[in-house]
Amino acid sequence: MKEQILMAMMNVMPKKTVSRWMGRFARSPFSRRLIPYFIRRFDVDLSQVEKPISQYPTLLDFFVRGLKEGSRPVDLDSTCVVSPVDGTVSQSGTIENGTLLQAKGVTYTLEALLGGNQEKVEKFSGGQFVTIYLSPRDYHRIHLPIRGKVKGLTYIPGSLFPVNPFGVRRIPGLFARNERLITYLNGPVDEMALVKVGATNVGSIRVVYDKEIYTNRRGKKVIENRTYVDLDEMEKGEELGRFEFGSTVILLFEPGKIEWIDTLVPETQVRMGEPIARILQ
Repeated sequence: MKEQILMAMMNVMPKKTVSRWMGRFARSPFSRRLIPYFIRRFDVDLSQVEKPISQYPTLLDFFVRGLKEGSRPVDLDSTCVVSPVDGTVSQSGTIENGTLLQAKGVTYTLEALLGGNQEKVEKFSGGQFVTIYLSPRDYHRIHLPIRGKVKGLTYIPGSLFPVNPFGVRRIPGLFARNERLITYLNGPVDEMALVKVGATNVGSIRVVYDKEIYTNRRGKKVIENRTYVDLDEMEKGEELGRFEFGSTVILLFEPGKIEWIDTLVPETQVRMGEPIARILQ
């Protein structure tokens, strides 16, 4: 009964409006007063935070905080893929019959996730995927899992349902219903996709390579595609973007390009820069 009530509330709540309000509040000077509460509430590890708490002017500045140099060593072995974020593995495996596993007994389609882009659907069908959830206590910057060049971006407007374990378990097709910002990279695995999924109270998702693009834009209802031909190659572990409050990333690889390491199973905690897959030569 409790879950049914929560679902009913989520369906009627103006999630995008609430998320914009949250984003505006988190950017206000008043919000810095909530930083100590936020730290206690979510048990944030302060040992690796790059600056003293007093130097963060807003809650959002603290939320997208950087870390002390050396806190996230990146495995530079050219044969491995590293985690782009700190978080917890929800699912990993093979994209079979054009579907991905969301939770036990719950699937969604690759076509829906990629906004109906048939070229990309054909490219990644039969390939590998991993879903990583970022909780409020996690570090929320997103980094490159491989060395490569950004070749394309797709912004897909959508809803902003919560992507916490409850939402993943109870909302069918959650990741294909929520707002997404997809980065396409070319590198040693040929092409891969890094899908950044919005959620309730995610004020915005931003990327470093295109300042004009961000999510949760008022009135935005159509899919936007961009291609890039002159961006410099980026190193593995270099910053790619950030979540302005927590969410989920999904990595997609073409068939036969990588294999997950044996320990990458649901509920595994990963840190940015740690190996998560081996590149197949």
